[in-house]
Amino acid sequence: QLQASGGGLVQAGGSLRVSCVASGRTFRSYAMGWFRQAPGKEREFVATISWSGGSTYYADSVKGRFTISRDNAKNTLYLQMNSLKPEDTAVYYCAASDRFTPIVYNEYIYWGQGTLVTVSS
Repeated sequence: QLQASGGGLVQAGGSLRVSCVASGRTFRSYAMGWFRQAPGKEREFVATISWSGGSTYYADSVKGRFTISRDNAKNTLYLQMNSLKPEDTAVYYCAASDRFTPIVYNEYIYWGQGTLVTVSS
């Protein structure tokens, strides 16, 4: 089970960190990812991290602004978001995969419920 939190309202240019806590002892066995879905749009890939944290990959739209990380001892995944833009407004979902660093949503097995991030202009 994945539980995302940390969403909220932030002004453009601001920062926010969202988290995702996983239940169970197998968190460290999975690659993890963040996706987002804006109103009226399809769910899109944001970032992924390998099971060890040694490999990461980002969507071009967030590269250089967002950082994905994980703490396997705490079963927690993070997404640090800096220099936020109004177009970053979306529900952010965390997900787990048994692939290496997948960027396609159907390669993920487990999904959290999402947390809303709203960036005002």
